[in-house]
Amino acid sequence: MEVRVLQVGLGLLFLLAAQHAPAVAIPSPQCQKMCGNVEIEYPFGIGENCSLTSDFNVSCQVIDGITKPFIDKAEVLNISLTNGTMRMLNHIASTCYNTSSRSMDFSRYGGLNARGSAYRFSDTQNKFTVIGCNTLAFIYDSNGTGYQSGMDYYRAGFAKGFNTSQIWNFSRCSYAVLMESAAFNFSTAYITTNKFNNTFSGRVPTILDWAIRNGTMSCPVATRNESGTYACLSSNSDCVNSTNGPGYICNCSKGYEGNPYLPGGCKDVNECNQSPCPSRGGICHNEVGRYRCSCTTGRKFSKQNNTCDLDNGLIIGVTIGFLVLVIFSCSGYMLNSYTPQTTTIRVELIGKEGYGTVYKGIIKDKMHVAIKRCTLISERQKKEFGQEMLILSQINHKNIVKLVGCCLEVEVPMLVYEFIPNGTLYELIHGKNRALQISFSTLLRIAHEAAEGLNFLHSYASPPIIHGDVKTANILLDENYMAKVADFGASILAPSDEEQYVTMVQGTCGYLDPEYMQTCQLTDKSDVYSFGVILLEVLTGQVPLKLEGDETQRSLSSNFLSAMKENNVDALLVSHVKGKESTELIRGLAELAKQCLNMCGVNRPTMKEVVDELGRLRKLALHPWVRITNTESESLLDGPSSTGFEIDVATTTGYPTQEGDNAPMNPNSSYYAR
Repeated sequence: MEVRVLQVGLGLLFLLAAQHAPAVAIPSPQCQKMCGNVEIEYPFGIGENCSLTSDFNVSCQVIDGITKPFIDKAEVLNISLTNGTMRMLNHIASTCYNTSSRSMDFSRYGGLNARGSAYRFSDTQNKFTVIGCNTLAFIYDSNGTGYQSGMDYYRAGFAKGFNTSQIWNFSRCSYAVLMESAAFNFSTAYITTNKFNNTFSGRVPTILDWAIRNGTMSCPVATRNESGTYACLSSNSDCVNSTNGPGYICNCSKGYEGNPYLPGGCKDVNECNQSPCPSRGGICHNEVGRYRCSCTTGRKFSKQNNTCDLDNGLIIGVTIGFLVLVIFSCSGYMLNSYTPQTTTIRVELIGKEGYGTVYKGIIKDKMHVAIKRCTLISERQKKEFGQEMLILSQINHKNIVKLVGCCLEVEVPMLVYEFIPNGTLYELIHGKNRALQISFSTLLRIAHEAAEGLNFLHSYASPPIIHGDVKTANILLDENYMAKVADFGASILAPSDEEQYVTMVQGTCGYLDPEYMQTCQLTDKSDVYSFGVILLEVLTGQVPLKLEGDETQRSLSSNFLSAMKENNVDALLVSHVKGKESTELIRGLAELAKQCLNMCGVNRPTMKEVVDELGRLRKLALHPWVRITNTESESLLDGPSSTGFEIDVATTTGYPTQEGDNAPMNPNSSYYAR
């Protein structure tokens, strides 16, 4: 049976003399700092003139060949300057049954005395612990009362008169001790054996609270230092009142560490080693006694949330400043470098959109460019313009449209891109040229390349970029029908935490992430959802959203998910896919699209995983690598070879050379980077 009394106490086996020096002395550098494996820091010390007072004198003794520290006769286990505590070994009081006298003999009384010293028994970290059967133990202090705060003496004993004749043969001894709470872990072997007494060879750890106890002096009096005995000598230290009896201890001030009892003992802490600033975009600056966080360019530090948030004001300011600089630089360069023959720029109107006009231009080196110019410029358009320029100016990837430059005409900004001649993936699937027999492998390649571009934005741009408006109309096709992801007006730099929201929902109906619609939180998984809709367009040849017809049949993604649930995807497949591609390939693409369209963003794959899976499926589509094909029914965009064999390379597209083949879309048709 175990009995644990809630009151706590610990006693010393010695009486410490209360002798205090009239003034604080500084220990010699030669004073011993270690005894065994225990560090002895001032105000404690080993040897003459090495401790603050005699209360803190430590002797270093060799016991059974092992070096150990003692204060008087009590062995010290460790000392904490910060907490003002000492861990020591305390003897266990015990009583055992005597078979001859048939009564209980007291083998040892427990009682420790620290009156008038710097020590008090901790009333928060100790417990009075009793082990035995038919046992009643007691603890009292010098006033005859139970354990309480500020106690510097205790005694433990056992009450007599309990009948032990029935239990002595299996529980002969009982124990009582004031010990460290954390050091006790009850075992039934403590009842039937002497294991508890022998664990520490008759002693257990006990916690003492120590303090500078010059009479009843506390911090308000001590800090005045009228007697010249104030112990907190470091200039970067604070006085802390003892929580267990009168007196005080010293701690280093916040931002410092070391020994506050020595002049200059508290040193600056380099908090930056603990990485306290935001992990994404945060920069830590260590300063004396403190630290400061800042953020990388384009972000500002939020002290309340400890995050580096996107600094929209700075982005707009830098964008405007950059544009002004470009204008002056371009003007100076043109005045100094161009001859009258080279200043002429041919511009051709190629289209009008809701936001403005698009031109095709040819610059001096015969490079074709697309120029996007807004008709009206609102604050929102200015922000989208600046955001698109900021993002594209730091990206260089073969599957992302390239920004050539920018310019201003009065107050209307313009962006200049590489010219993309062969339209969009949307027009390739749904437009006037859809009657052409476009091979499924070509569409699969274009989708794979678009995924590569999005993966670059998510995984390799710094900071990561979320496109925000992924759709087939924003995937352009160059002269080789290579995919180019375009239109970054709705894009954002990836938020540093989940507390950042997009205040205005943007994107295109049919492609919008339903989770984004509910939370206004745009994430990289929002792009993944939209890409899943693109995969459906490739598989079915249908538009994402029909504005007429049965309401239940308007959403392509809803129809697809229902068909997947009913195992009836074949009914949705486009004619040149149904029955002509391997079941394993179609099943793999459908499963990938289903994963991308998961209603919960965290369950969707990353764009990296989408890229890897599309790469695997393309290899599956091309297996074996060289295959016999029917040249008369071969895709016009992939183009048959003269031998009747096809080698489909990711970025190579042929044109038909045999008479009678349908012509591909006009490579000179006018399209631009949207």
